[in-house]
Amino acid sequence: MRFDLITLFPELFAPHLSVGVTRRAFESRQVDVQFWPLRDYAEDNYRRVDDRPYGGGPGMVMLVEPLERALAAVRVAREASGVDGGAPPQIIHFSPTGRTMDQALVRELAQGPGAVLLCGRYEGMDQRFLDRHVTLEVSLGDFVLSGGELPALALLDAVARLQPGVLNDAASHEQDSFSDGLLDCPHYSRPEVLQGLPGQTEPLPVPPVLLSGHHAQIARWRRERSLELTWRRRPELIEAARAAGQLSKKDEAFLKSLIE
Repeated sequence: MRFDLITLFPELFAPHLSVGVTRRAFESRQVDVQFWPLRDYAEDNYRRVDDRPYGGGPGMVMLVEPLERALAAVRVAREASGVDGGAPPQIIHFSPTGRTMDQALVRELAQGPGAVLLCGRYEGMDQRFLDRHVTLEVSLGDFVLSGGELPALALLDAVARLQPGVLNDAASHEQDSFSDGLLDCPHYSRPEVLQGLPGQTEPLPVPPVLLSGHHAQIARWRRERSLELTWRRRPELIEAARAAGQLSKKDEAFLKSLIE
């Protein structure tokens, strides 16, 4: 798969794409990332890519014409690569007005040919460009960032870790939060008993069931902790899982015990 990023700041991506377990996906080009610096498509001596907004107001707006030229170059390159199989590429714009990025969207993109990612800056892009080209708007949540580079990085990381062979254990992403619609359960490692702080806390042992070697009991304990954490912190996810038929009779009985 291939992601083409139109951005003013391609240098922001290099530190992230070259570290961590997901770097395998980028170095092998299993997830091929190509950058298109927007100023390369400005035609005046100042390489201008923004101007004051019509109607007045603070800030600057990214101009249509450099964006159009950059996108045209991206389309030619993607067509030559054959990555989209002759279909038009998905063009994603990061905006607080978009669909909130979730694991379902990540899985959908991870199974496709990739996309063109538009990283806005300043007060945003000229709406005419967005209306003409964008097929999906994506948001990280109800807050505002300085640009689209951080959401693009989040998307690339989330998609990369779902690719075959990227994680050391192929089952890792299957146990992540949201993989089954719920939050992940707590995890523990050495030491078996964590000594308390002097005069403040009692020692903290690992839950005994995790040391039992009884795989069925461990699986049930993890499921119940996942249900409990989701019920306490994100109850709307419980309702969504219930509506999707993802809760068993044992799950429902456990949830009922929490309420009682």
